[in-house]
Amino acid sequence: MANWLKRGSTAAARADLDRKVRDTVETILADIETRGDAAVRALSVRFDGWDRDDYRLTDREIQDCLDQLTGQDLKDIEFAQTQVRTFAQIQRDSMKDVEVETLPGVVLGHTHIPVNAAGCYVPGGKYPLLASAHMSVITAKVAGVKRVITCAPPFEGKPAPAIVAAQHMAGADAIYALGGIQAIGAMALGTQSIDPVDMLVGPGNAFVAEAKRQLFGRVGIDLFAGPTETMVIADDSVDGELCATDLLGQAEHGPDSPAILITTSEKLARDTMREIARLLTVLPTAAIAAKAWETYGEVIVCEDEAEMVRVADDYANEHVQVMTRDPAYFLKNMTNYGALFLGHRTNVAYGDKVIGTNHTLPTRKAARYTGGLWVGKFLKTCTYQKVLTDAASTMIGEYCSRLCALEGFAGHGEQANIRVRRHGGRNVPYAGRAEPVGQPA
Repeated sequence: MANWLKRGSTAAARADLDRKVRDTVETILADIETRGDAAVRALSVRFDGWDRDDYRLTDREIQDCLDQLTGQDLKDIEFAQTQVRTFAQIQRDSMKDVEVETLPGVVLGHTHIPVNAAGCYVPGGKYPLLASAHMSVITAKVAGVKRVITCAPPFEGKPAPAIVAAQHMAGADAIYALGGIQAIGAMALGTQSIDPVDMLVGPGNAFVAEAKRQLFGRVGIDLFAGPTETMVIADDSVDGELCATDLLGQAEHGPDSPAILITTSEKLARDTMREIARLLTVLPTAAIAAKAWETYGEVIVCEDEAEMVRVADDYANEHVQVMTRDPAYFLKNMTNYGALFLGHRTNVAYGDKVIGTNHTLPTRKAARYTGGLWVGKFLKTCTYQKVLTDAASTMIGEYCSRLCALEGFAGHGEQANIRVRRHGGRNVPYAGRAEPVGQPA
């Protein structure tokens, strides 16, 4: 039976925090919808200390950001974007339009249609997270989205050069220096200066995630991608330093980022906790990582691999790093996760930054019902049908007429009956009526 050596905060504490976030977001979104640009500007000043007449960056400002980066910086961004674009294109190529004659004269099909406009949020308040530009903008463009706009908060009082460069190089059609709820609200609801989008994508803090949740339905969203989560599943084939490094490497995202160790080795569990304590004395981001570990860190010792799978699936974590003798066992048996990182040679940072898979992933147990961001999120799979012959229309119509009568839908039934009368030459009654009505045309 699983044994928790360390637990995170209680569900009640998290629920109280969720309520406060929910109320704040609701108030702010209502203000944006009412006042538009004026509200966005006031919120930007309030939360980011960032005030300007137009939050869209000019071509000159974008070029200035590019000029601040070294040649190696730009090459590194280009390398990462190539990996993301390559994998996104492979995904897109796997999605085929279909058209098939399912019965003689009856043709069914579907086609994949990209949304017309997408708004991509790129977090950047604490760190300039340029990788989120690759993951959202490139994926949207590969899907065929015509208009892609981006928002990222200012970093240290100005647009972050690396984020702006990544947004531009990824192909964003417009770049806005806006963060938080005001960015999400402006893109979804539209303002006097920002045309609304059809879909919102990208990760963010609890306020960004809640804003997306409240706006879902007004616009589409990719998924609920809130504060990052990481889980390490390990056995005694690895050591505590490696586990501790991978846990703290994600806990530095923010003080509300859960980091969980699941293992079959109590010795490894205790070694990992000791290594975490040691690393927190030297890690430059220790102030944030330590708070996340103290509040949300967990250590769980399980009896065997099967129990590790059961516990991990119950958590349905965003990132799951598997470092065991048989990582393939978890790929075969786990069902709830955002992304798997299999074996000690890979890690979450590879996926976050450069390897090519998308880092916008489900959190807060959303992995129970969705995967992460990919080209398919920007595509509407829309069906169509064609009936090519009178005989086919008559045959389908007769079935349809009888089924409509079972439901009591007379109007539906008559849609079928009129075609049977015209194409089949049969005297068919209106659905729900006993006597024949009308003659074939």
